[in-house]
Amino acid sequence: MGDKGTFWLPEGASTLAGEVDALFYFVYWISVVIFVAVIAAMVYFMIRYRRRTPHDRPPVVHESKVLEVTWIVVPTILVLIVFTWGFKVFLKLGVAPPDAYEIQVVGQKWSWQFNYPNGVRSSELHVPVDRPVRLQMSSVDVLHSFYIPAFRVKQDVLPNRYTSIWFEATRADTFQVYCTEYCGTQHSGMLTKVIAHEQSAFETWLQESGIPDDASPAQRGALLYTQLGCQACHSLDGTRLTGPSFQGLYGSTHGLADGSSVEVDDNYLRESILEPSAKIVEGYANVMPASYGGLTEDELTALIAFIEEQQP
Repeated sequence: MGDKGTFWLPEGASTLAGEVDALFYFVYWISVVIFVAVIAAMVYFMIRYRRRTPHDRPPVVHESKVLEVTWIVVPTILVLIVFTWGFKVFLKLGVAPPDAYEIQVVGQKWSWQFNYPNGVRSSELHVPVDRPVRLQMSSVDVLHSFYIPAFRVKQDVLPNRYTSIWFEATRADTFQVYCTEYCGTQHSGMLTKVIAHEQSAFETWLQESGIPDDASPAQRGALLYTQLGCQACHSLDGTRLTGPSFQGLYGSTHGLADGSSVEVDDNYLRESILEPSAKIVEGYANVMPASYGGLTEDELTALIAFIEEQQP
């Protein structure tokens, strides 16, 4: 039931999706049966005990001990079944296998960053198939929520503490990730992908995704642009997003919110990355997170070199 998509649920693609779906549909069909039974009883009583003439008096109805015991015992049994079943699934979802591959997840307005044990960073989540994966997650600003519908996993991502989820993908494919906790003006755009690879392809991706030692600063900056999720707010083609486009940005003059203007050079870009609230471009909100203040000098130089190359 959990492997095929339905009207209510998308196609399942994790080892626990079937168990989650089975519990969902058990509750769903029990609810349907109870709903139909209640409506049928209401219709029956409306017809059976309707007043046929103005002088009709309703018959005297005596209590039924059997009926009273039934509508107490049966719902109690159903509640206990759902609680026991749900608690077992909850424990399975909450406790990752000891051999799970661990990835660090950082949520921020309005992108996700995934950090791998070998130092690779990515704005998309790459995972191996048929291997448990544990995500240890935190936020650098506000409350977010990490949700992968196909895997049936969802967990709030909180500032100043860690939360975690785990899953095991059952096939190589691409799946959608959502933020399901309102986190600001671009909340609906806080999207990314889970790309599930066969084990050999995943290892190849890990090896190829590191920044080569002989890469130029601009090449390193291009990788950082995607790894740090800069594309969520800054386009490369002139499209207006949450922040100014990088196209033609370097060397231009921008008006600021305080009425002054500034030439976009290396020092301005450095200050804007490390202290984004220092100089706000006119027409844009002060929403860039301060989490990029931890970038190294090499990373700052690389990003600035990359931005400098983005000419029309």
